Amino acid sequence: MRTQSMQLLFSSCLAFLSIISVFVPGGQMVDAYIPAKANSLRSYERRLSNQGLSRVGSSSSSSLQMKSTAPPAYPVRIAVMGGGNFGLAMASICARKGIPTTLLVRKEEIAEQINTKHTHPSYMKGIEFPARLRATSKPDECLPDATYIIHAVPCQYSRSFLEGVKDHIPTGTPILSVSKGIETTSLGFMANIIRDVLGKDRPLAFLSGPSFAREIIEGVATAVVIASDDLDLARDLAFLLSDDQFKCFTSQDVIGVEIGGAVKNVIALGAGMCEGLGLGTNAMSGLVTRGCNEMRRLGLTFGARPSTIAGLSGVGDTFGTCFGPLSRNRKFGYRLGQGETMAEILESTTEVAEGVDTSLAVVRLIEKECKGYRLDLKYPILFGIAKILKGEQTPAEGLELLMKMPMQMENFDERSYNPRITRSKVGAQAEE
Repeated sequence: MRTQSMQLLFSSCLAFLSIISVFVPGGQMVDAYIPAKANSLRSYERRLSNQGLSRVGSSSSSSLQMKSTAPPAYPVRIAVMGGGNFGLAMASICARKGIPTTLLVRKEEIAEQINTKHTHPSYMKGIEFPARLRATSKPDECLPDATYIIHAVPCQYSRSFLEGVKDHIPTGTPILSVSKGIETTSLGFMANIIRDVLGKDRPLAFLSGPSFAREIIEGVATAVVIASDDLDLARDLAFLLSDDQFKCFTSQDVIGVEIGGAVKNVIALGAGMCEGLGLGTNAMSGLVTRGCNEMRRLGLTFGARPSTIAGLSGVGDTFGTCFGPLSRNRKFGYRLGQGETMAEILESTTEVAEGVDTSLAVVRLIEKECKGYRLDLKYPILFGIAKILKGEQTPAEGLELLMKMPMQMENFDERSYNPRITRSKVGAQAEE
């Protein structure tokens, strides 16, 4: 009886190993990535395909063979591109969960300090990063074998950065973008930029929501949303990143998440100006609410769902950015309201306030894509903030113009809203 029990246990162990292992020619065993909570063969095979693995033999066979373009194998490895505040936060999330994580930074001396002292010389003062987190300045040391790559380079620098590292990123490796904004040259969102450089078939996902980097690293409860056209990918990433302090929801509304993440930074500039002018809570709350209304109108124009704009990546992120003390965009707007010039503020800080470039880009995008009468009346806050940044009016003058606008309905009727939009590159991709 004991012998039979041992044989049964041994057979069970072999069956388990056959599920999680991949045998390739030559007798080498490679572990395959199994999706979190995978309960469908289609999800499992899609994941294997993304990693260059394919099923061989009959449907009952557990044997797999490696394709010629095979990138990463299990266990999961994460590469984070961008060593700024949010890149450090995302790398810390992965490392504290025990996932082998490598942060790609610009300078080798920064990588050395992170690896030896577990601190950054410029960002996150007073924070010690997980010991499992490793840093490098060499793309070939972390990108070729990564299961997932997290892109945390600011929007305006993303295209040139990706051009420099694209040869090290295997075909099929999923990219999770945590960058937000609209590129000033192409007027494209992050999805447009990444696809332009890395290919249209690249698996992509986008993370957004009220998420200050320092609070994430300190383990303060945070909720975000991950959007992807491929819901399986969004779910896998959400399961991978979520823990007791960091909760990820999922969505398929990529354009809605992107618009919310970009426009909220512009609204935060206006909220900061209100505070800098010494206005009260009434004025700031009114401006933020009306700004969210313009965000919703723009989102509907590009095919976003109103529920996405009302969710974590839209209204939620706007609240955090407009009222949170750690917001770079709010601080930038506050200094403008206090009377400082753009040049003075930019010279005194190394941190990027994404809302500045996005503000100018979003107005050009609206003028290019949205066809209608008096767009400045439909987007008075977005247009007004852009004029302030260009030096065409002061924050005080902008507020006065808002208060003198003609009387109108508070909200437009979404049921009859039929925006006229050109079939340009951005618009076509947004509607697909």
